[in-house]
Amino acid sequence: MEATANMQNTRENSADPNPQHLSKNAQKKLLKQQKFEAKKAEKKALMKEQKQRAAERKRKEWEEKLAGLTEDERLKLIDSRKEVRRERMEKRSEERGEKIQRLTKAKENGQNIVVDLEFSHLMTHSEIHSLVQQIMYCYAVNGRCSFPAHLWLTGCHGEMETQLQRLPGFDKWIIEKEKQSYIQAFSDQKDNLVYLTADSETVLHELEPTKVYIVGGLVDRNRWKGITMKKAEEQGIHTAKLPIGTYMKMSSSQVLTVNQVVEIFLKFLETRDWQASFFQVIPQRKRFEADSENCQEADWEKCKEENEESERKKKCIEVLSHD
Repeated sequence: MEATANMQNTRENSADPNPQHLSKNAQKKLLKQQKFEAKKAEKKALMKEQKQRAAERKRKEWEEKLAGLTEDERLKLIDSRKEVRRERMEKRSEERGEKIQRLTKAKENGQNIVVDLEFSHLMTHSEIHSLVQQIMYCYAVNGRCSFPAHLWLTGCHGEMETQLQRLPGFDKWIIEKEKQSYIQAFSDQKDNLVYLTADSETVLHELEPTKVYIVGGLVDRNRWKGITMKKAEEQGIHTAKLPIGTYMKMSSSQVLTVNQVVEIFLKFLETRDWQASFFQVIPQRKRFEADSENCQEADWEKCKEENEESERKKKCIEVLSHD
């Protein structure tokens, strides 16, 4: 029932007040968006129901376990459980403190990485949501790194800012949140700005501490090919591309998601090894099959399957949700 209600609300909220005024192509896009939102709401309701059932099952199992014990055994088990919880809380608190120290240090002298959010007007609601999820993952991974970077969000306003503000604990993130563009935020360092784009002819071989590397915050780049390169050229700033072609062949284009680019940077800051960084982050499906075989011969440990990537994302976001 809850899922059905959510689906109905989604349709009502996303429906255009005058759909007859839209072109056929726009109507198809609207219908697709409505179906996506309805499916997402249904999935969310189902997950909530499953979580409630799991919690209820655990509660009953605990009560049954206590019922079969003597009073002394029951008290000892309860005390033991409280001690485990206390130790877990202390460990989380300690890890949180260490993470804050690392990120604070990175804010002072870490590598600056910017996510350019000035493309939000070109994206749909669901695409903006996808980018927000990628940013959340970027922050979570950065917080776990031994040598984190200092992340910036520039051009953060409108719906993008609204969705980011909904993230739990976003106001406490140790990250720069700028409504202004990176050109304004780094007005005195324009020569140090480097826009990362697969269309650049300059290959990035090393990260320079004084440089500010910019990642375009754009989902579905296929609709906007060359847009980041064009923007950088118009602004008169440097461009560069990752040296992916030097270490592997891609099965498709070399365009990666925001979180993949940021994670590759973070891996490189830790290992100073581009090959290891690429093979640990870029999903198997994006690599040319022959390179997968070469990878096995060179160093199988550098290869990561997609399920490992998925598990890594899940763990990072779970850690972030507890902070």
